[in-house]
Amino acid sequence: MKLGIIGLGGRMNSIINLLAKADPELAIVGLVDSDPDAALERVPAKDRESVKTFESLGEMVTSVRPDALAIGTRCDSHARLAMESAAFGLPIFLEKPVATRMEDAVALERAFQVHPTPVLVSFPLRASLVCTQAKRLIGVNATGRVEHVLAVNYVPYGDVYFSRWYRDYGVTQGLFLQKSTHDFDYLADLVGAPIVRVAAMVSCGRAHQDISRRPEPADPDVLYFEAIGSPETGMNEDSSSVLLEFANGVKGVYTQVFFSKRGAKRGAVLSGVRGTVEFDFYTAQIRSTMHREPVDATVTIEGKGAHFGGDERLVENFVHMVRDGTPSMAPLNAGLQSVYACLAAKESGATGRFVDVRTLGQ
Repeated sequence: MKLGIIGLGGRMNSIINLLAKADPELAIVGLVDSDPDAALERVPAKDRESVKTFESLGEMVTSVRPDALAIGTRCDSHARLAMESAAFGLPIFLEKPVATRMEDAVALERAFQVHPTPVLVSFPLRASLVCTQAKRLIGVNATGRVEHVLAVNYVPYGDVYFSRWYRDYGVTQGLFLQKSTHDFDYLADLVGAPIVRVAAMVSCGRAHQDISRRPEPADPDVLYFEAIGSPETGMNEDSSSVLLEFANGVKGVYTQVFFSKRGAKRGAVLSGVRGTVEFDFYTAQIRSTMHREPVDATVTIEGKGAHFGGDERLVENFVHMVRDGTPSMAPLNAGLQSVYACLAAKESGATGRFVDVRTLGQ
């Protein structure tokens, strides 16, 4: 596989390393990056002398003719670059979120109606063994028809969204789009239907504040960073919760917390009349409970890997997409539907109202 990369930062570097394991003949042939010297340091050593750097995507594609493209720039440019890439008809590995604003998401959806290029969105949670095994249990009637979902994400590394470039609200547009986009996607995949209505509450500016506005000494249990914005100008949230309604009638609740530091927990409880399936990504355990019989079963997944093993399965899928046209396990439509749900949650958190989620083709 000859791969062209647009934006080779830390995240794309980890994907490239996994791709090289999945396809030992992988060659990085072209690179577009705002900091080419730093990006070149992340190119595998065997390709570092031969890879060519370019100012634009179009110049790279016409010059080195890659077999596929990978987009790993910052969030606010994903949609624009994906639309530009679509015209070349090459398989695309696209980082999430696929867009950060409604106008970009709608334009992206329309662009791929004209150029239906195969896309793999970076949604490793749906590809993880924890999630796929939970889906298998639901499929063999462990719950009956799923009626309710409870999902949580207590993030142990929440500082990163306030201490590094992620704190730039102009880039992230908030943590629904940065973080919930993963969870909304895997929940929709497990439930078997997209999210169609939300009601959200958001907490901003309490746990993370600009130290210059605080008298000394600062509370050692609270994180303070400069230039993180404000609730008025826009800033990442400390925590948020969302009521969810899915197209098939399933109801649910999702909560994310970014000041938890310890006691990480990320997973879901899916309940039907017959039983409940619950799992946690960090413990890699899945528990199935029958409601009307004294039967419980716990499964532990071994060998979790990056993003709980999901990244490995994503890159294997991408290799087969390029080689033999295998369908994407996380297509663009999934990325768009997740973004539409995230944007609706963002609007609901700002207005205090239920908000209908835009659906594909609306």
